Amino acid sequence: MSNTLYFGDNLDVLRRYLTDASVDLVYLDPPFNSNATYNVLFAEKDGSRAASQIRAFNDTWTWDQEDEAVYADLVTAGGKVADVMQAFRVFLGPCDMLAYLVMMAPRLVELRRVMKPTASIYLHCDPTASHYLKMLMDAVFGPWNFRNEIIWKRYGAHNDVGQGSRHFGRIHDVILFYALDKTARWTQVFMPLDPRYIETTYTRQDENGRRYTTTPLTGPGGAEKGNPVFEWKGHTRAWRYSKETMDRLEKEGRLSYSRTGYVRQKLYLDESKGRPVQDIWEDVPSLSGAHAERMGYPTQKPVALLDRIIRASCPEGGTVLDPFCGCGTAIVAAQDLGRAWIGIDITYLAITLIKNRLKDSFGAAATFNVIGEPVSVQDAQRLAESDPYQFQWWALGLVGARPVEQKKGADKGIDGKIVFQGDKPGAFETVILSVKAGATGVAHVRDLRGVVDREKAALGVLISMQEPTRDMKAEAVTAGFYESQTWGRRHPRIQLLTVAELLAGKPVDMPPIRQVGATFRKAPRAVPEGPKPGELSLK
Repeated sequence: MSNTLYFGDNLDVLRRYLTDASVDLVYLDPPFNSNATYNVLFAEKDGSRAASQIRAFNDTWTWDQEDEAVYADLVTAGGKVADVMQAFRVFLGPCDMLAYLVMMAPRLVELRRVMKPTASIYLHCDPTASHYLKMLMDAVFGPWNFRNEIIWKRYGAHNDVGQGSRHFGRIHDVILFYALDKTARWTQVFMPLDPRYIETTYTRQDENGRRYTTTPLTGPGGAEKGNPVFEWKGHTRAWRYSKETMDRLEKEGRLSYSRTGYVRQKLYLDESKGRPVQDIWEDVPSLSGAHAERMGYPTQKPVALLDRIIRASCPEGGTVLDPFCGCGTAIVAAQDLGRAWIGIDITYLAITLIKNRLKDSFGAAATFNVIGEPVSVQDAQRLAESDPYQFQWWALGLVGARPVEQKKGADKGIDGKIVFQGDKPGAFETVILSVKAGATGVAHVRDLRGVVDREKAALGVLISMQEPTRDMKAEAVTAGFYESQTWGRRHPRIQLLTVAELLAGKPVDMPPIRQVGATFRKAPRAVPEGPKPGELSLK
């Protein structure tokens, strides 16, 4: 299966494009109910058309007629999912939490369909909704397929505790781990041994200076558990190994004897895989401004977290699916580990970010398809008419611009920005972008020029569906030029670009960016050398 990014509602994409039993691992980090004011929001939950946006608006989950329709479909389908949804309805009533669960239920059903029999699913959530989601997961996957409730300690402390607070600090997320059945793929992953444990446990050295500890060789449970019984060096016991294996360990110098002749097995530090990972993860820190991989995306998770999940539950050559892929951490981890991947997101902001992140991290080694993007002017026109916000983000992505969040009542003269290195060391200049999906005229050029002057920006670019008129071109010319002394070039201060020109590959006429992140922070280059998270370096 080829690596693929899908733009669109994940319920529609799952039903339209993904075949039964086609993926090995599902990781999803859906919008948390508690974070609904800034995360991906679904205004429609039935998959027909989800008007999801990342906005700084005070949107919230609310129960409406669409929820009633989706709820009715779930209930009439019957089965355990119908049972649990009806129980939720009785207990919760028609509220925001029920709306959230109604959104999640059909998506979990579709995810189960596309999972192979050996597949697993990890659902990342917070304690606000984890208990309801666990019951829903029990209904979809069966309680007997529950494997772990993983606690990820993402903060050392949290500022939600202060004067007047009436609760302990909330510092963890929950990851619900389910398998499709008992044959699901599983590989034990390890984390490095604690230095204090090493000092107190590996206290001996052999003649070559190798540190080791010892462990009993008696068979657990004794002869009743089927352990072989025989005499060894004057001691008759139920042993862990056969006599042949004991002979081999003796020849290899891996047996240690006490003064009384009691035998134990040597365990060498340099052969230890580390400590098996448990269900409380305190060793994977959340991302802060100091982390090179941080992209500025509000819900970004560390690659180390996904690296661990993929190593545990996806075989080499397997396929990872993230139906809420956001800034693409699961995709980056899968690419780095050599797994195939599928990502789905409902915003062009996310799709553009992921494409740039893959390019920055892996270069030409990351090959993938994108389905759902406009590839013609007609496609772009349909997007502009159906969803102006998505059109705006898509158009900005064509020139590598960073969208500017628009709060209610804010000045909408700036849709996006590009930052580039100025002539002086440490000085940066800004390109202001304005995107128009509808009719344009000379007034839009004057407005853009006014914004450029007000913001003291170097350049302004108007992106439009329509060809600029003669008066618009004339007005743009009167703005003059930005002169780059470093590069010895002049760039029109106000530029007019059409979608047709952008699709044909025409760029913004500007100085080189010089490694300054245009959309989000530039992703670090993937470095294959060295141990992966959870591996013990033996160097």
